[in-house]
Amino acid sequence: MKKFIRIISYIKEYKAYMGWYTLFITLSIVFSLFSLSMLMPFMDLIFGSNALSGAVNAATVNNSGSLKDMVYGFLQSNIVKYGKVYALGWICFGIITAVLLKNVFLYLSYYFLAPIRNAVTRKYSKLLYDKILKLPIGYFTEQRKGDILSRSSNDIAELENSIIGALEGMIKEPLNIIGILIVLFIISVKLTLFVFVLLPLAGFVVGRIGRSLKKHTNKAQVKWGEIMSQMEETLTGLRIIKAFNAENRVKRQFFGLVDEIFVIKNKILNRRDLASPVSESLGVIILCGVLWFGGRLVISGEILSGSSFIGYVALFSQIINPSKALSQAVYNVNRGTATLDRLNEILEAPVTVEEATHPIELTGFNDTIQFENVQFLYQDTSILHNINLTIKKGQTIALVGSSGAGKSTLADLVPRFHDVSEGALLIDDKNIKDYSLTSLRKHISIVTQEPILFNDTIAANIALGKPEATEAEIIEAAKIANAYDFITKKENGFNTIIGDRGSKLSGGERQRLTIARAVLKNPPILILDEATSALDTESEKLVQDAINNMMQNRTSIVIAHRLSTIRHADEIIVLQKGNIVERGNHDELLAQDGYYRKLIEMQEVK
Repeated sequence: MKKFIRIISYIKEYKAYMGWYTLFITLSIVFSLFSLSMLMPFMDLIFGSNALSGAVNAATVNNSGSLKDMVYGFLQSNIVKYGKVYALGWICFGIITAVLLKNVFLYLSYYFLAPIRNAVTRKYSKLLYDKILKLPIGYFTEQRKGDILSRSSNDIAELENSIIGALEGMIKEPLNIIGILIVLFIISVKLTLFVFVLLPLAGFVVGRIGRSLKKHTNKAQVKWGEIMSQMEETLTGLRIIKAFNAENRVKRQFFGLVDEIFVIKNKILNRRDLASPVSESLGVIILCGVLWFGGRLVISGEILSGSSFIGYVALFSQIINPSKALSQAVYNVNRGTATLDRLNEILEAPVTVEEATHPIELTGFNDTIQFENVQFLYQDTSILHNINLTIKKGQTIALVGSSGAGKSTLADLVPRFHDVSEGALLIDDKNIKDYSLTSLRKHISIVTQEPILFNDTIAANIALGKPEATEAEIIEAAKIANAYDFITKKENGFNTIIGDRGSKLSGGERQRLTIARAVLKNPPILILDEATSALDTESEKLVQDAINNMMQNRTSIVIAHRLSTIRHADEIIVLQKGNIVERGNHDELLAQDGYYRKLIEMQEVK
């Protein structure tokens, strides 16, 4: 219930809507009860009860505080003047009017409820996306992409269908039940007290069913995440699956997940569907108890007329549906709690890279980047050890070493994709944690081994880091990146849509666009992470030329497996198992006859 209250807090801005909804749903309930209550004068009129015979009591009509007495007095006066048929017309007119007003107010209540229902899903969608953008890169190495997509889509939809749907039931149905009980008390206190003895039993049984659902719902959501993950992996790696004849293996794995969720969802539906017949059966049992006890009161002539008893039964029968709806709402809350737990796993995940309380703006890079005794741990595993490194403005520093040596991790510390665990990383003698993240990353561009592009135009992808760029600036960046020629050969030029992840372009073309994107941003610091390692010889030459153009007058950190691309670096840092084992320029490292020379020789042998 605490989680439900938390959701309610997200709709504070719609409290006026909530007020209107409550008002209109209350009026709808009032007119619904009034239309049902008109059965009593109808029965008295049809069967000639003494309640609608005799002289008109003017005091009853005009001064009585009882609505029933006022209605009966009005009908009596019409019977005396115009006859019973005329009074019957008034009863029917009253019922029609009440039903019409009930439905008008019911529609108005739904009109004001709709924004409230949608507000929570909108809020959670925004919160989830905002948190995904804030979480550090390392968080996503432990998460399956498909599971995160499932939480962002299926879980949000489940939230709307469960807890958000329960909002209506948690407001409307209690009001409905309270209104009916008030009228029942007015008709017969003794009979209603008898009902109160039976109702808690029904509530206990239905509540037990609802509480059993949370565990199964959570399992279903986890399985949906696994299914989404495998679907995403299949779409991404379809070429490899076909090439290695792995269709049957991945099919068996996927079908197994679908079969598992089939069993789990059957259990959920079985328990959900049990709630309605159980509550209805209990309602009928209670109704029969009312018929027996109330019938005794009528037969014995105790304080209850036949028409009042019929009206009582008609009104009491209306309490069954709201009770069922309320039990369904309770079920939805229990089901939705499992969904909330999954969403909150992301929303409450710690943001390890945090903005300083009073950040300063990095207005320019003027001197050095310094690593002072830097250590980095990931989940208690040490990745970098005692790194001491100074990169002067305008220098090109190359990071080499075997896979897993810590090269990319070291480079990722500069834009604060991770924060150092010990030691300090300084830019111009100030700890980078003191700079605002936006101003820090504004001075850095990154070109990765895998070109990251978006399903948009070529121009939009180039201008990602500088959306206000002019057409001339975009064209100039494309020329520097050796991308202008192939872009102009496209049918729509710079307005060409490049497809999902740039699928309509070759590998070399995609990489040159990422370089153009970095050039347009015009940062003083560049990080090149294996930017040419996945390219063929011709594409590599074009991309390498573009990189050389981009690196002019900039401070560059270059990660490379192909050591031929970093021969002219000012300093080469050789990493092994998170430690700097050698450093110097190409000639100095060859003269040391150490690990770097072995790497060179291994590549030359290849």
